[in-house]
Amino acid sequence: MIDKKRKELDWQDMRMFLALGRYRSLSSAARALRVNHATVARRIQALEDSLGESLVERRPDGYVLTPAGESALAVAAEMEAAAQTLTRPAPSDGESSIRGLVRINAPPALSQGFLIARLTEITARHPGLDIDLATDLRSISLNRHKADIAVRVGRLTDADLIAKPVGSMAFGLWGTQVQCERAERGESPTFVSFNEESADMPNLVWLREHFPRSRIAFRAENHIFQAIAARDGIGLALLPHYLGRSLPGLRLCAFGPVPPPRDMWLLIRRQDRNDATIRAVTQHLTDAFKASEQLFAA
Repeated sequence: MIDKKRKELDWQDMRMFLALGRYRSLSSAARALRVNHATVARRIQALEDSLGESLVERRPDGYVLTPAGESALAVAAEMEAAAQTLTRPAPSDGESSIRGLVRINAPPALSQGFLIARLTEITARHPGLDIDLATDLRSISLNRHKADIAVRVGRLTDADLIAKPVGSMAFGLWGTQVQCERAERGESPTFVSFNEESADMPNLVWLREHFPRSRIAFRAENHIFQAIAARDGIGLALLPHYLGRSLPGLRLCAFGPVPPPRDMWLLIRRQDRNDATIRAVTQHLTDAFKASEQLFAA
């Protein structure tokens, strides 16, 4: 049983706990901090002893935060943000106050095919701003403080977050001239799509429903790889238009039905809505999507 007597907090203990809260595994937290997992475990125990509270529960699929742990995670994230602010030099006269680290999570293809170029623009304009862009097909929780801004495509399931619509992403069947002409003549199409690990991705589910007898000749983990495979003539790929339009060698096929457009969103935590740096990055991305509306449209 944890001793309820509280002791003085150690920032390094909080830092280790923050990493565990983000990644939910000792090994992942240890890799992120470049320490061994025994050090993380020892620091978490020390923090629990200091607070007199159990913060985590070990389960077969990883660590789960207790209610006290969820509260401590929010405090730890605020402490990290304050520490980053203190260790940066204050802006001199005329220098931008937009500075610090902003973590962004977005799907891999959208990151590579659209966001990176736009994010380099704002970092060039604000030399004190650092961007950490993480890509994942699966949505991550902003409440774990793994990201400050999330770019999402499709239906939202997040609670207690501010969601800002930034447009819609339309899709089509893209391929080489030869592959498109074959499908348009009525020949059975061959497709490129997601691999088995991503079998629940909406595009693959849609393809199986509408072309149940067609062959998927090549499978890859994200739309960028699928677009390259389609460009090289392996088959047709169901791609967002912004990718098909940006890759020479592909054309939109006048063939078959297509899925409806999917909404795009920017998400932030409610407590970050007044953070000047996060607001600046969010506004920059909102403007970038608005300026590129036709690139995403059908």
